[in-house]
Amino acid sequence: MGRSILYIILSGLSFFCVNFIVKMLGHPQDSPIDGLQTYPAHELVFFRSLVSFSISFAIIRYRRLPLLGNNRKWLLLRGTAGMIALLLFFFTIHHLPLAIASTIQYLSPIFTALIASFLFKENVSRLQYFTSVLAFTGVCMIGITGFFSSEQKVHIDPLWVGIGIVSAILSGVAYNAISKLKETEATINIVIYFPMLALPITGVWTLFSGVFPSGIEWLLLLLIGIFTQIAQVLMTRAFFLANASTIAPFQYLGAIYALTFGWLVFDEVLDTIHLIGISLIIIGVCIGVVVAKPK
Repeated sequence: MGRSILYIILSGLSFFCVNFIVKMLGHPQDSPIDGLQTYPAHELVFFRSLVSFSISFAIIRYRRLPLLGNNRKWLLLRGTAGMIALLLFFFTIHHLPLAIASTIQYLSPIFTALIASFLFKENVSRLQYFTSVLAFTGVCMIGITGFFSSEQKVHIDPLWVGIGIVSAILSGVAYNAISKLKETEATINIVIYFPMLALPITGVWTLFSGVFPSGIEWLLLLLIGIFTQIAQVLMTRAFFLANASTIAPFQYLGAIYALTFGWLVFDEVLDTIHLIGISLIIIGVCIGVVVAKPK
């Protein structure tokens, strides 16, 4: 189980890098880089998919694997759920503060475990439920200050909160689909379905309402695709090596990445409630490592 945990932690770090760049390009006025243009969410999904598809297609051709894989029904479900979830998540990043959007997305491990337990009959121990709730409580404590902080004057639109929850549910569906595909598919075949479905949809959308990149923006868009590829491969390998419900709580570590990065780069001071939240996440994850195994 050790490698699967390492993979999911590194995957979360890579996903955080993607989300940070998406936030910069969606709200360039808050970016540490001057002169960036404002990019719509669907165009960012398009560039992310373009880079990821190019890398995945080259690997598949090199390894002489079938492009469409074997279990196409589950591959299609994984790709469709993941594509819609990502598009909705990018929209929430643009319309909500990054901490709030990320906090809502961290509901996905809860839905992953619940779907695995009730829909796919995967065994989940009571202690696993407890560690998920404990870690999620920590995430809530980290994000809740954004809802009520008078100093930041944060406005939360319930519509985008609801959309964020739908994104988290679809992410849970996609993660469980990965678990179902681990017996029949190569990692790269699972990864390529996402960009293969997203490219034509977001490509046409971008033609009608897109921004032409310039300067350093090309590099940032390329990095979105590269970090995405790394994150997707690591995440898929993690779900190959362990049950979805076992590794789901470790995705909550993304909250710590966000807070630490903000502290080191933007001098954001962590208050007591943030530190308590981080402690709960670490405790939940440590319990999960040591004793939370399916019966």
